[in-house]
Amino acid sequence: MISINPKDISTKQLHGYLLSAVAPRPIAFASTIDEKGNPNLSPFSYFNVFSSKPPILIFSPARRVRDNTTKHTLQNAEAVKEVVINVVNYDIVQQMSLSSTEYPDGVNEFEKAGLTMLKSEKVKPFRVAESPIQLECKVNDIVSLGTEGGAGNLIICEVVQMHISEDVMNEDNTINQEALDLVARAGGNYYSRAKAGFFEIPKPLQTLGIGVDALPEEVRNSMILTGNNLGMLANVEALPSKDEVSAFIKDISKRYPNITGASHREKHKLARNYLSFGDVESAWKILLS
Repeated sequence: MISINPKDISTKQLHGYLLSAVAPRPIAFASTIDEKGNPNLSPFSYFNVFSSKPPILIFSPARRVRDNTTKHTLQNAEAVKEVVINVVNYDIVQQMSLSSTEYPDGVNEFEKAGLTMLKSEKVKPFRVAESPIQLECKVNDIVSLGTEGGAGNLIICEVVQMHISEDVMNEDNTINQEALDLVARAGGNYYSRAKAGFFEIPKPLQTLGIGVDALPEEVRNSMILTGNNLGMLANVEALPSKDEVSAFIKDISKRYPNITGASHREKHKLARNYLSFGDVESAWKILLS
């Protein structure tokens, strides 16, 4: 067994050890607004419930390790003192991951991730309509844990209104955990699905993904592709060129001789199959053919 003094290793390495060791962790998909009313949406896995009466949740947007800057969520919570915490289930995990991309100030992550803004009842930030449970909260306090990169900021939230989808409720008014199908965070690219165990999602690009709002209309409004599929497709910096698409279609026409005359629906089904294996580039070439 190796023994490590946290002071003897880099913050980045320590961060990796901690996130892999303390896992899986629930995800707070936090919706906030700035003082001008601009929405922001970002996930945080430093999160849990700490009290029932009063109902208290705490999540922690840490200072960035690389440059010691703070996140928009923290800045908004300090300014507006309200937040909506949306739970993350498997159906929206790819879109949640895409929203963690560090888009510039003022960019609406709801639009980039292809998620729907739903007006809250008691607070100003919007809810994520696709989330099966949404918790409207007021911010009671924010506790800074340090001033260096990697330091957390405990945002202590009191739940003032809950919204639970009937689709995840049992007849006795309890929550059906299997129907809820929650997703939790682990180390590296790993997540855990409550009813199916671990799986991987590549981290969002260091460069900016194009976002769901930039997808071609027939792709964005597909009746075949899921929200998770759209999240994967939107996490690319640029689309394949026409020459790349033509070369790919020529190659796969040996296996799929009818590909050139395929309908949108048929192409979307084939693209979805490629996405199931994580092959986003091939999926895009099919969709653009």
